Amino acid sequence: MKNYAQYSFWLETAGDLTPRPPLDGSTTVDVAILGAGLSGLWTAYHLLKRDPSLKVAVVEAEIAGFGASGRNGGWCYSGFPLSPKHLIKDYGVEAARAVSLAMFDAVDDVGAVCAAEGIDAHYRKSGTFEIARAEHHLPVIHEYYEEVEAIGLEDHYELLDARQTAEHLRVNKAVGSFFIKEGATVQPARLTRGLAEAVERRGGVIYEQTRVTDVRPGPNPALVTERGDVTAKVVVLCGEAYLSQLPGRSRQIMPVTSHIVLTEPLKESTWEQIGWKERQVIGAYGTTGGYLNHTADGRIAFGPYRGGYPFRSRISDAINLREEIFEHGRRSALDWFPMLRGVRFTHRWGGVLGVPRDRMPTMTYDRRSGIAIGSGYSGEGVATTNLTGRVLTDLITETDSDLTRLPMASHAPRPWEPEPLRWIGFKAVRYSLGRVERNAEKTGKYPEKPTLAQRLWRS
Repeated sequence: MKNYAQYSFWLETAGDLTPRPPLDGSTTVDVAILGAGLSGLWTAYHLLKRDPSLKVAVVEAEIAGFGASGRNGGWCYSGFPLSPKHLIKDYGVEAARAVSLAMFDAVDDVGAVCAAEGIDAHYRKSGTFEIARAEHHLPVIHEYYEEVEAIGLEDHYELLDARQTAEHLRVNKAVGSFFIKEGATVQPARLTRGLAEAVERRGGVIYEQTRVTDVRPGPNPALVTERGDVTAKVVVLCGEAYLSQLPGRSRQIMPVTSHIVLTEPLKESTWEQIGWKERQVIGAYGTTGGYLNHTADGRIAFGPYRGGYPFRSRISDAINLREEIFEHGRRSALDWFPMLRGVRFTHRWGGVLGVPRDRMPTMTYDRRSGIAIGSGYSGEGVATTNLTGRVLTDLITETDSDLTRLPMASHAPRPWEPEPLRWIGFKAVRYSLGRVERNAEKTGKYPEKPTLAQRLWRS
């Protein structure tokens, strides 16, 4: 059996990781869900809460929380993979506003379920800072504020200058920030595994160590495994990046690696220098980004950037353990907080997140095929998965609601290009985005018009 604790600090500190029993022969249920990550478990939870009589089975290749749900940065915030600007362009002002309001609700629902179900996920709602660490980032945060003004939600956001930012936390080179009130920090593996237990208490069954090898659509759709078939009225696909490993789905979603380094618990004197007493989640502007979490036990988790794409979408442990990326993370953390010099970095890990071609999540149910899909978060999934679970619950139970009218509920994603174009294109776009940032550092501003790479990546 794998040592699952080695895959992230979150899993290491999430309690007992003993796998649940696998599927033992074919079975029939009302709803069969692929993936015991947050998407699958939120869907199972809200379905069972809506209709306790449903027979719901979740089928997981490893253990609950093995994938991105147990390795992410712990950001439970209202950010959506597409900015209001892109949502307005694609769907209109009212749809963009509705998506943002739904994301606000998702952050709160995560906290409410943790409280109601006794899930000790270290949930703390204290907001999100997006930090500008160069003058050329300031127009970007001002533009974003104009976008939220356009959808009438500016009261949920705040622009801060360098002095105001330093009153909350002291980041090297910070010239300003953008504060989002709807944001929380969580211990994501504890959230995922606590949610799995809540699903079981409500009558759901979770089969672990059971890899799905194919999906059979039709009047009686099924998840096909080597241990038997799980036939259902509805099959829900929630494997995120791992959906790319299923037959015929390699172009549906792109697995992109992301990496995190973690400090030892910091001394109180170090925290006095940093500030950050409210444990807000922190992100950075720029084409390569960065994300930070102040953990409940006083560490800093630092994600330097979201990086590579493995050729032909091949996911393996090896792609998650590139030492040069971890070293970059350690250097970047010191650049943010020079007072960390001499502090030990005790953990490092990586994983894969799922990126759709148009960066728009999918939360759909096709009654003809019997297949529902919840995926495509581009690394913004901790709160968005909660929204997925509630949207899919309304779709599956035929409940007409504001959620079923969100654009994600009828979204048909464009497939990625075939190989080798997919790999070449990704490399070219990532290189170009890096060059845009390097040029901006020299000139003090971004190009007046978005570059081709920025338009393709929808940054």
